[in-house]
Amino acid sequence: MTDKALDRDGVIAALAAFIFWGLAPIYFQAMHQVGAWEVMAHRVFWSVPTLLLFLAIRDGKSMLTKLRLPVKTLAWLLLSALLISLNWIVFIWAVGNGHILDTSLGYFSSPLLSVLMGYVFLKEPLGPVKVLAIIVAAVGTVYLALYLDRPPWVAITLALSFSLYGLVRKRLTVGPMKGLLWETLLLLPAALVFLIWLTLHGQQQFLQISWGIDLLMIVSGLITVLPLIWFNVAAQKLPLSILGFFNYLAPCISFLVAVFMFGETFTFGHAVAFTCIWTALALVSIEPFHRARQRLRARSVS
Repeated sequence: MTDKALDRDGVIAALAAFIFWGLAPIYFQAMHQVGAWEVMAHRVFWSVPTLLLFLAIRDGKSMLTKLRLPVKTLAWLLLSALLISLNWIVFIWAVGNGHILDTSLGYFSSPLLSVLMGYVFLKEPLGPVKVLAIIVAAVGTVYLALYLDRPPWVAITLALSFSLYGLVRKRLTVGPMKGLLWETLLLLPAALVFLIWLTLHGQQQFLQISWGIDLLMIVSGLITVLPLIWFNVAAQKLPLSILGFFNYLAPCISFLVAVFMFGETFTFGHAVAFTCIWTALALVSIEPFHRARQRLRARSVS
């Protein structure tokens, strides 16, 4: 298979993953009648068998051997599990309570926070353009907080938790699917205890509202895993510098969903904040985009 075919397959996989993630608010908003914590618990619970199935298909008899990890690695995965669970619960709550616009702002801000964390924790270089980008993004966020007379805590929490999650996972040489399986396994006892508690107190919504809602909760495991598989395919076939641009597709779609599908109010404060974030992202993207174009041009010549 040629490089061109591989690139095409990678682009298709990346588009599938990020369009899927961008449309995720529609899926979770359909379960707004169910409490965010119950949706979260079901997402963890149903992700485990879904991941085990996909890993069994991929790895066969060697799956259990490949799942073995050192205790130190499991400790780091526990931390990443707590971070991603914070991200998930805030996202689910925000979508169910009409704050999809804030989730879009949070995921737009995440790459910029990752740049800052890379400098602070990993000693990655931080040139003047990146410094300017971070300042511009911060100005936009502060202005939105002053405009709304409250901090945009949903956006801040999502951006911070996802950036910290990426930082922790960057330290580990664990594949995305295996890592996510361990993270959900580590969260599973708490999820089961919570679901049992809801059942004993007659407060569970599962099997109480409609079969459609029940099906959505069951399929939440597949909704979690499927785009991750597509992302893995894209990561194998596309340069990371190119793949990075697809990251902006998901919050763009969520932004459009929030404003045009669910009618969330887009204030002047939001306009300023998003303009600052988009400007900052453009600033940090210029250099890697230029390098990626040079590599692709050199590959086509050779």
